Amino acid sequence: MTKKVEVTRQVTFTILSMSLLTVMAGAAIAPALGIIKQHFSAAPDLLVQLIVSIPALMIIVTSLFFRPISRRLHTRAIAILGLALYVISGVGCFFVKEIGILLAMRALLGVSVGLIMPLSTGLLAYYFPPSEMARLMGLSAAMNQMGGVVATLLAGLLATIEWNYAFLVYALGLLALLMVLIWLPNELLASHDKQGNPFKPAHLLKFHPSVTGMFLLMLIFFIFPTNFAIVASQQTTLSSHAITIIMVCLDVVAFFVGLGFGHLMHIFRRPIKYFAPLCFLIGYGLYLMAAVWAIILGSAFIGIAAGVGVPYLNTIASIKGGKTSATTVMPLLSAALYLGQFLSPVIVMPLARWIGGITSPYMVGMALSVVFLFLVWATRHFQSLPPEK
Repeated sequence: MTKKVEVTRQVTFTILSMSLLTVMAGAAIAPALGIIKQHFSAAPDLLVQLIVSIPALMIIVTSLFFRPISRRLHTRAIAILGLALYVISGVGCFFVKEIGILLAMRALLGVSVGLIMPLSTGLLAYYFPPSEMARLMGLSAAMNQMGGVVATLLAGLLATIEWNYAFLVYALGLLALLMVLIWLPNELLASHDKQGNPFKPAHLLKFHPSVTGMFLLMLIFFIFPTNFAIVASQQTTLSSHAITIIMVCLDVVAFFVGLGFGHLMHIFRRPIKYFAPLCFLIGYGLYLMAAVWAIILGSAFIGIAAGVGVPYLNTIASIKGGKTSATTVMPLLSAALYLGQFLSPVIVMPLARWIGGITSPYMVGMALSVVFLFLVWATRHFQSLPPEK
């Protein structure tokens, strides 16, 4: 019995180590994008922007083909392949001098995250009972937020040396790779999933509340990183350093909310499904006031929304999917997450221009939050957790 507990702890840490890496696909390089743009000044702006966004597209594609891949490869092989490709394609950008090759490497990075991400959440459902899901998914989301904070700060610091040094941050994947080699069990997920076909519409229909919810969550959340610095600098007298601190503190809030998500789920078991859309609605509403205290408080609410929303949707989906979650619903959630991230500016900015005004993106965020709230209410029976034992 003692040996089993020790193995379980090691497996948990190994899976959570992969959660540290997934958010770094695009977020880690974002602070260095200005310096990278200066280096590739002759390249079109679109190509420079693709450095951040192209991994998201490849994550979506790879996630949809994760199911047949899992029938041919064991979990350790998938994790090793994903993590090795993650380090090679990520750090490999350090040595690249041409933007075309750089974009190809970034696309491979997206493929690697598409392999890692379903495992980082789906294996929790595979190895642990439903009673543990809220706590573990909260920890997974917290590790994701921590990875974002550490990678963003570290990449920004490295970029001050030279533009390509920022890509060295992907060497952090070596730690997770080492843990996988030592501790991750070598399971064949197909033994619990008899239908190893690629994506089918039936899979989406079965889990559509969680998948649609994750898409809306990311669509709404990414209004913050794409607009906050610009709007806050025009709304207030806050310096760029102060604005950066507020943005980092939002991630810290989300991190601590994720750490305590298991307790929050226990205390607010029935109403917690409404927390994310309501916090988004309040947060973006506070931004409209243009006061420093309101901006700080609004950022805290946005952080709570992210800290609660992601683990809640993962928890619901993993309980509904059971042991097959890694090959059924988790790849769909990964695709929905990055699709929302990628499409957020595409959908939000035209609507914001139609409304007009500097705070119009926040108004769009409030409107989408109402849509999100209605979706949660309409699918409340699907979103309900089984009673505690």
